[in-house]
Amino acid sequence: MTEYLTNYMKYVQQRLEKCSSAAELDEIMAEHKDKIAFMQHERIVHFLVTMLFALVLTVFMAVILFKPNIPVIILVTMMLVLLAFYIKHYYFLENTVQKMYKVYDGILEKQKKLKESSE
Repeated sequence: MTEYLTNYMKYVQQRLEKCSSAAELDEIMAEHKDKIAFMQHERIVHFLVTMLFALVLTVFMAVILFKPNIPVIILVTMMLVLLAFYIKHYYFLENTVQKMYKVYDGILEKQKKLKESSE
């Protein structure tokens, strides 16, 4: 997903730099809106999974407090590592979706300029 989003952001920036017609800009806007919707869904799913892992991790940490044993400690360690990677990925998704909003604003601005110049 990281590579996909990174490539898409480069692609849309390149298309915007080369774009000069209102029709092409409308096409870019429609595609970008779809991508934003997909990434918002992806972001929500990853948020829910991250919170679920955090909740389960909290439960297992509480188990360690009341009855420490090696298998649970190993499980908690593995879950901590996994949770760290989930948080890192969620952070990337969140920041990239916010960048997508800025690109969306840039497309709107470019549409306004094209309309003003054609009048």
